[in-house]
Amino acid sequence: MAHSLGQASDTGGVSATSGISVSFEFFPPKSEDAEVALWDTVCRLAPLQPAFVSVTYGAGGSTRERTHATVTRIARETALTPAAHLTCVDATRSEVDDVARQYWEAGIRHLVALRGDPPENTTSYSPAAGGYKYASDLVSGLRKVADFEISVAAYPEVHPDAPSRAFDLDYLKRKIDAGATRAITQFFFDNSVFLRFRDAVAAAGIDAPLVPGIMPVTNFNGIRGFAERCGTSIPAWLADAFEGLDDDPDGRRRVAEKVAGDQCLELMKQGVDEFHFYTLNRAQLTVAICRQLGVSEDKVPLAVDLEAAR
Repeated sequence: MAHSLGQASDTGGVSATSGISVSFEFFPPKSEDAEVALWDTVCRLAPLQPAFVSVTYGAGGSTRERTHATVTRIARETALTPAAHLTCVDATRSEVDDVARQYWEAGIRHLVALRGDPPENTTSYSPAAGGYKYASDLVSGLRKVADFEISVAAYPEVHPDAPSRAFDLDYLKRKIDAGATRAITQFFFDNSVFLRFRDAVAAAGIDAPLVPGIMPVTNFNGIRGFAERCGTSIPAWLADAFEGLDDDPDGRRRVAEKVAGDQCLELMKQGVDEFHFYTLNRAQLTVAICRQLGVSEDKVPLAVDLEAAR
């Protein structure tokens, strides 16, 4: 692959100064303006030398082509390691396997295997006819396609569709046993929730890395609705912190930076040394938080052609 943005880190994505590893999630752009904005974010975050950057797959597989285009562009034009999301939704096993093979042929070696959200205008998940039923099946199938690195999702506050905490934990173990190499958590705001979950994961005999997912919040009302849909609790102190800031974007940014920075610093004290940031295709907050964590930045300048693409 030809790379022209930054340089590949020789420390495996771990900051040489802090010992902290970070990774970032993007979503595929829906318009030319959104693509320019995304690429600006990629350019601003690349010097932080993330272990990988992942690109999401819309509900019902609605962004399949855009996900592929974004992932392969990152692979072609940067030194970043991209990871493509794949889901079970609205596709047969052979269709999913074909997409995975295309990624492998394009040099993509890391996939994020998810069950996936139901298609729009549906309220519950149903496996596609002839498709992979659940994420554990998808992991097993991808292992047969090629020797991918495979990340899966974990839910400190239990997946909304899981009948119990014990069931959800057992299901995470099945995904790891099927061949997943790490679990990335749904975002959370109460660190005690994550720490209890980490203990439960260890007690269940799951020894794969458990990476906390961090969501910097600038639009509190928007994130509150999203949290309700995915089962993440909103502590009262968080609502209080954003109280009265609806018309104060600078104030919201300062609060968001402090909240997420403090969250990560507290987790570091508990032995956490990997963080996955849900960037929402914005760089400013993530850069500020990573600096708080002591993540070093590669000062190599961006290539001229990619600067023009911004």
